[in-house]
Amino acid sequence: SQKLQAHTFTSSTCAHLHWFKCQASVMYVVGTVVASLVFFLILKWMKRRRVCMDVKRLDGKTVLVTGGNSGIGKETAIALAARGARVIIACRDVQKAEVAVREIKTRSRSLNVSYMELDLANLQSVREFCQTFLQKEQRLDVLINNAGMPSVLGWTDDRFSMCFGVNHLGHFLLTSLLLNRLKECAPSRVITLTSSVYKYQKLDFQDLNYNVIPFFTFCRSKLANIYFTQELSRLMEGKGVTAYAVHPGFVQSNWTCHFSILFRIVMQVIMYMFFVSCEVGAQTVIYCAVSDDVLQYSGSFFSDCQPTPLRPFARDAGVAKKLWEASERMVKLP
Repeated sequence: SQKLQAHTFTSSTCAHLHWFKCQASVMYVVGTVVASLVFFLILKWMKRRRVCMDVKRLDGKTVLVTGGNSGIGKETAIALAARGARVIIACRDVQKAEVAVREIKTRSRSLNVSYMELDLANLQSVREFCQTFLQKEQRLDVLINNAGMPSVLGWTDDRFSMCFGVNHLGHFLLTSLLLNRLKECAPSRVITLTSSVYKYQKLDFQDLNYNVIPFFTFCRSKLANIYFTQELSRLMEGKGVTAYAVHPGFVQSNWTCHFSILFRIVMQVIMYMFFVSCEVGAQTVIYCAVSDDVLQYSGSFFSDCQPTPLRPFARDAGVAKKLWEASERMVKLP
């Protein structure tokens, strides 16, 4: 009898333990699902950004977008072509440009889209591009300096660090050589893509060609974009040309193509979780290209379709002027 009672007690205890384990497993699964859902919703909330609500048309206007064959540049080109603008994308790779032009025409339902070859890592290519552009095109209403080089170590054909040479000097020379056409077509705009990571570095005029730590090199080039925009705005005051520096947000673009496969895989996962799409990233660029509300903010830094304060060191007019003069010497402008 005692053995039977002990056996019954043991069986009952095991049944209860099994029930508790099942309940715990269910609660664990439910908790994991709920936590994952909450985490995903938080990420979606973090990725929310304003969109350009201005529906202004750009019929009769000519827009030039560097690096318009992919990413933010392509989405910008599609949006502006859909508004009636003549859009020209400037790209280094002709084959990719041809594919991009077909896609832009299809998605924008506009045939007024073309491409021109441009390599911002080669200053002679920039000069030849500008010469050809000025001969072929009678208008330039919006110049979008979109193309960029990520955090990589390397040298341009003119022996400048790749980030500083492409992100700043290439666009500096391009804008300078097209400036007269922009003034002729005033009111016109120059939009230069930069990044909020500018805040992590300052310029060293003893070593503008800094090429040691990739991320810091990138930060300095983005800070140079901001100074360039401010000085361009000052020089063009009263001449009908306005300038804007735009942080598009952290975007799921193809910048990882310059890195190893393992790094690309890791970054693709991170970008999917935390970064916004190229279409969303292009919204502030589009806003600065079409909205009349931005005209009073020439020289400003924009993010999320609104002017955004800069760190005090990034608002130094003396540094901006000094960088402009140094850049003129580096690209050998008269």
